[in-house]
Amino acid sequence: MERRIEHETAADVGRVRSVVRDLATYPRWLSIVSRVEPAPEHVDDDGPAWFVTLRARLGRFSRAKRLRMVRTTDDGDLVVFERLEHDGRRHSLWRMTAQVDDAGDRTSLSIDLRYDGGLLEPVVSRLLDREVEESRPRLEAVLVEA
Repeated sequence: MERRIEHETAADVGRVRSVVRDLATYPRWLSIVSRVEPAPEHVDDDGPAWFVTLRARLGRFSRAKRLRMVRTTDDGDLVVFERLEHDGRRHSLWRMTAQVDDAGDRTSLSIDLRYDGGLLEPVVSRLLDREVEESRPRLEAVLVEA
Protein backbone atom coordinates (compact mmCIF):
# COMPACT_ATOMS: atom_id res chain seq x y z
CA MET A 1 0.00 0.00 0.00
CA GLU A 2 1.33 3.39 -0.96
CA ARG A 3 0.12 6.94 -0.50
CA ARG A 4 1.56 10.26 -1.66
CA ILE A 5 1.37 13.65 -0.04
CA GLU A 6 2.17 16.48 -2.43
CA HIS A 7 2.57 20.01 -1.18
CA GLU A 8 3.74 23.31 -2.64
CA THR A 9 4.77 26.09 -0.33
CA ALA A 10 6.34 29.53 -0.33
CA ALA A 11 8.59 28.35 2.50
CA ASP A 12 12.30 28.41 1.77
CA VAL A 13 13.67 25.15 0.36
CA GLY A 14 16.14 24.95 3.27
CA ARG A 15 13.30 25.17 5.79
CA VAL A 16 11.37 22.40 4.03
CA ARG A 17 14.47 20.18 3.98
CA SER A 18 15.12 20.73 7.69
CA VAL A 19 11.54 19.84 8.61
CA VAL A 20 11.28 16.64 6.56
CA ARG A 21 14.71 15.27 7.52
CA ASP A 22 13.92 15.43 11.27
CA LEU A 23 11.34 12.89 12.41
CA ALA A 24 10.91 14.85 15.65
CA THR A 25 8.86 17.43 13.67
CA TYR A 26 6.37 14.88 12.34
CA PRO A 27 3.97 14.69 15.32
CA ARG A 28 3.26 18.39 14.80
CA TRP A 29 1.87 17.91 11.31
CA LEU A 30 1.25 14.20 10.69
CA SER A 31 -1.37 13.12 13.22
CA ILE A 32 -0.77 9.38 12.84
CA VAL A 33 2.70 10.00 14.31
CA SER A 34 1.91 10.48 17.98
CA ARG A 35 5.41 10.31 19.44
CA VAL A 36 9.03 10.35 18.26
CA GLU A 37 12.10 9.80 20.40
CA PRO A 38 15.75 9.16 19.52
CA ALA A 39 16.74 5.49 19.38
CA PRO A 40 20.16 4.16 20.38
CA GLU A 41 22.70 3.91 17.58
CA HIS A 42 23.32 0.50 16.04
CA VAL A 43 26.31 -0.54 13.94
CA ASP A 44 24.02 -1.65 11.07
CA ASP A 45 22.20 1.69 10.80
CA ASP A 46 22.91 3.93 7.81
CA GLY A 47 21.92 7.05 9.74
CA PRO A 48 20.22 8.30 12.88
CA ALA A 49 17.33 6.28 14.31
CA TRP A 50 14.12 7.11 16.13
CA PHE A 51 11.37 5.19 17.89
CA VAL A 52 8.15 6.30 16.22
CA THR A 53 4.74 5.60 17.70
CA LEU A 54 1.98 5.48 15.13
CA ARG A 55 -1.52 5.85 16.49
CA ALA A 56 -4.61 5.16 14.44
CA ARG A 57 -8.21 5.75 15.40
CA LEU A 58 -11.21 4.87 13.26
CA GLY A 59 -14.43 5.25 15.19
CA ARG A 60 -14.06 3.32 18.43
CA PHE A 61 -11.18 1.28 17.03
CA SER A 62 -7.77 2.49 18.17
CA ARG A 63 -4.36 0.94 17.67
CA ALA A 64 -0.79 2.01 18.36
CA LYS A 65 2.36 0.62 16.78
CA ARG A 66 5.94 1.44 17.77
CA LEU A 67 8.52 1.28 14.99
CA ARG A 68 12.23 1.85 14.91
CA MET A 69 12.86 4.11 11.91
CA VAL A 70 16.27 4.93 10.45
CA ARG A 71 17.13 7.74 8.05
CA THR A 72 18.76 5.66 5.30
CA THR A 73 19.16 8.41 2.70
CA ASP A 74 19.77 12.12 3.19
CA ASP A 75 21.23 13.83 0.14
CA GLY A 76 19.59 17.21 0.58
CA ASP A 77 16.73 16.87 -1.88
CA LEU A 78 15.90 13.24 -1.06
CA VAL A 79 15.31 11.87 2.44
CA VAL A 80 14.31 8.26 3.12
CA PHE A 81 13.27 6.73 6.43
CA GLU A 82 12.87 2.95 6.71
CA ARG A 83 11.84 0.59 9.44
CA LEU A 84 14.90 -1.19 10.81
CA GLU A 85 14.48 -3.32 13.91
CA HIS A 86 17.38 -5.21 15.48
CA ASP A 87 15.44 -7.90 17.31
CA GLY A 88 16.10 -10.81 14.93
CA ARG A 89 12.46 -10.97 13.81
CA ARG A 90 10.98 -10.27 10.39
CA HIS A 91 8.87 -7.09 10.19
CA SER A 92 6.61 -5.46 7.63
CA LEU A 93 8.19 -2.75 5.52
CA TRP A 94 7.45 0.86 6.46
CA ARG A 95 9.15 3.45 4.26
CA MET A 96 8.76 7.16 3.88
CA THR A 97 10.48 8.96 1.01
CA ALA A 98 10.49 12.77 0.85
CA GLN A 99 11.60 14.63 -2.28
CA VAL A 100 12.16 18.40 -2.01
CA ASP A 101 12.48 20.48 -5.18
CA ASP A 102 13.28 24.16 -5.54
CA ALA A 103 10.73 25.52 -8.01
CA GLY A 104 11.94 29.14 -8.04
CA ASP A 105 9.53 31.12 -5.89
CA ARG A 106 7.94 27.93 -4.55
CA THR A 107 9.19 24.73 -2.96
CA SER A 108 7.66 21.44 -4.01
CA LEU A 109 7.49 18.52 -1.59
CA SER A 110 6.41 14.95 -2.39
CA ILE A 111 6.19 12.41 0.42
CA ASP A 112 5.59 8.76 -0.41
CA LEU A 113 4.40 6.50 2.41
CA ARG A 114 4.67 2.73 1.91
CA TYR A 115 3.44 -0.08 4.12
CA ASP A 116 3.76 -3.73 3.02
CA GLY A 117 1.96 -5.40 5.93
CA GLY A 118 -1.34 -6.98 5.06
CA LEU A 119 -2.99 -7.53 8.44
CA LEU A 120 -4.30 -4.00 8.94
CA GLU A 121 -4.14 -2.82 5.34
CA PRO A 122 -7.82 -1.81 4.93
CA VAL A 123 -7.69 0.17 8.18
CA VAL A 124 -4.30 1.72 7.39
CA SER A 125 -5.43 2.54 3.84
CA ARG A 126 -8.50 4.50 4.99
CA LEU A 127 -6.48 6.22 7.69
CA LEU A 128 -3.75 7.29 5.26
CA ASP A 129 -6.30 8.59 2.75
CA ARG A 130 -7.74 10.85 5.44
CA GLU A 131 -4.30 11.77 6.77
CA VAL A 132 -3.03 12.85 3.35
CA GLU A 133 -5.81 15.42 3.11
CA GLU A 134 -5.60 16.66 6.69
CA SER A 135 -1.81 16.93 6.88
CA ARG A 136 -1.34 19.71 4.31
CA PRO A 137 -2.52 22.71 6.39
CA ARG A 138 -0.67 21.44 9.49
CA LEU A 139 2.50 20.95 7.45
CA GLU A 140 2.21 24.46 6.03
CA ALA A 141 1.84 25.88 9.54
CA VAL A 142 5.07 24.13 10.61
CA LEU A 143 6.92 25.27 7.48
CA VAL A 144 6.14 28.94 7.92
CA GLU A 145 7.16 29.07 11.59
CA ALA A 146 10.19 31.26 12.23
